[in-house]
Amino acid sequence: SVVIDYLCRVELVLLLTSENPYILKDISYAIAAIKVGIRLSKSGKNFRSILDDFLDAVKKHPHKNFIVFEDSSYTYSQADRESNKVARALSAHVQLKQGDTAALFLGNEPLFVWMWLGLAKLGCTASLLNYNIRSKSLLHCFSCCDAKVLIAGADLRGAVEEVLPTLKQQGIQVLILSDKCDVEGIESFSDKIQQASDEPVSPQLRANLNLKSPALYIYTSGTTGLPKAAVLNHERMLMASYLQSMSGIHSDDVIYIYLPLYHSAGFLMGLCGAIERGSITVVLRRKFSASNFWNDCRKYNVTVIQYIGEIMRYLCNSPKKDNERDHKVRLALGNGIRADTWADFLQRFGDIHICECYGATEGNVGFVNYIGKVGAIGRENFFHKRFVSYALIRYDTEKEEPVRDSKGFCIKVPTGETGLLVGKISRTTPFSGYAKNKQQTEKKKLKNVFETGDLYFNSGDLLRIDDEGFVYFQDRIGDTFRWKGENVATTEVSDHLLAVGFIEEANVYGVKVPGHEGRIGMAALKLKENMDFDCKATYQHVKSYLPSYARPRFIRIQDDLAVTGTFKQMKVKLAEEGFNPAVIKDPLFFLEDNKGYVPMTQETFNSISEGTLRL
Repeated sequence: SVVIDYLCRVELVLLLTSENPYILKDISYAIAAIKVGIRLSKSGKNFRSILDDFLDAVKKHPHKNFIVFEDSSYTYSQADRESNKVARALSAHVQLKQGDTAALFLGNEPLFVWMWLGLAKLGCTASLLNYNIRSKSLLHCFSCCDAKVLIAGADLRGAVEEVLPTLKQQGIQVLILSDKCDVEGIESFSDKIQQASDEPVSPQLRANLNLKSPALYIYTSGTTGLPKAAVLNHERMLMASYLQSMSGIHSDDVIYIYLPLYHSAGFLMGLCGAIERGSITVVLRRKFSASNFWNDCRKYNVTVIQYIGEIMRYLCNSPKKDNERDHKVRLALGNGIRADTWADFLQRFGDIHICECYGATEGNVGFVNYIGKVGAIGRENFFHKRFVSYALIRYDTEKEEPVRDSKGFCIKVPTGETGLLVGKISRTTPFSGYAKNKQQTEKKKLKNVFETGDLYFNSGDLLRIDDEGFVYFQDRIGDTFRWKGENVATTEVSDHLLAVGFIEEANVYGVKVPGHEGRIGMAALKLKENMDFDCKATYQHVKSYLPSYARPRFIRIQDDLAVTGTFKQMKVKLAEEGFNPAVIKDPLFFLEDNKGYVPMTQETFNSISEGTLRL
């Protein structure tokens, strides 16, 4: 009878897997999701944050390496002591207390981690500023979060000095992470940290926090023209950090983080995920380097890497080497990899499980491709569908709004068709919105979607789900395009171009480039009457005010810019026409590296199309 019972079970498993070859992995993922739900529930009843996970790791593995950076390494115990010193210095010299916000303006380095942990120990909220932003954008982002203090890396002193007069007027305390500073209005802070005690600070300093308390501000570009500050509470931080657990990452793994820590990918999925796992070692690098990537992986015995699609393409385009399969990397976690790059990566670098994910920093619905299906951004799971209410709805790209039926409700697209992803806003799947930006917060909400009074989050993304339940990214709606792993808001770029004296109108959009992820920036310009396009002045302006990824690489001069009947600029046709001088008769210019704007030639176009000229 035991044998018969065993055979019946085997037969049942074979029957189920024949009907759904992914069912075992679906069940495994569902179990992992249930465990995450239980842990989150426990964290709510007896409040626990990522900081508590870190402090547990300090107790259990004090001598294990936490951060490896360049030629230095820091154990969990050392990181704890360094962040204690930061907390005490901030408390003494800035009088920061629970509920206050501090803005961090520095690159990938251990100090970033110590500063954040120190703030967390005081019960403070950290605003993670993009170190590429300058001038107006920097002031805007700083003012969004009501921070009491700006803490900047020593290498960013010049950017801080640009906005210092305004910060002084607002009475903002400005700290620079150096031992001394002779600029009036900027205080050195590294010396204060070194003089502080490394004894633990009292947990009572953060005793009144709960899962709904704000923990972070992470900035995301949008259609407003300036970055928006997404408000993340401790619950959202925990949920994002659990992604590593659900992707099969273990406490003995070594993760390589080179994505910027001011982004949710590097900070939440990477750093916080490593802390949540218990005692992972983080190999931290300032910036991505294709030439050093695999050498670093070998040197530090890296087992897990993070990526964005463009990174994988860079690696696939790098010169081939005999030892490029000689590494211990077993898993890659990230988003945005194209199907062709995915296949090339596996063929070239070996049997690495690629776990592609989808989600937005401020969003309330996401997907994980735990199967490893090439090209898919995620998979529908019966457990996921049971507890998260989302849908793909029909969307009119011309009118830029959802299609509604005769009753005024949205229409779900059938399996296999492209639709706009929306996620129901509820207690379990909230949308916190953007700090000091009610207009953009409301713009991301869709009302009366399937019944009167309901409320959904508008992802702004067009997706498709096939009959096997795999989810595929199709396109992004609105005025934001993605280049070099960064979202570029066209309105912001247009505003900067309009500040140039001879430009009357500017229409910014993204164009596709063969062999590249996302879209690269292009601008159609109308010049003021009797004025010419000044290549040098335009280059100097965009170089001064825009990060490299947001600078228009191509410029098209037109007599008049096309608009709709409601005076909205038309971008689709322009984007389709691209930047081929054989097709476009308008004057075209190309932003040549370190030279500025030069006339666009057919030779340049051919070099870009053939991949011999890198962008």
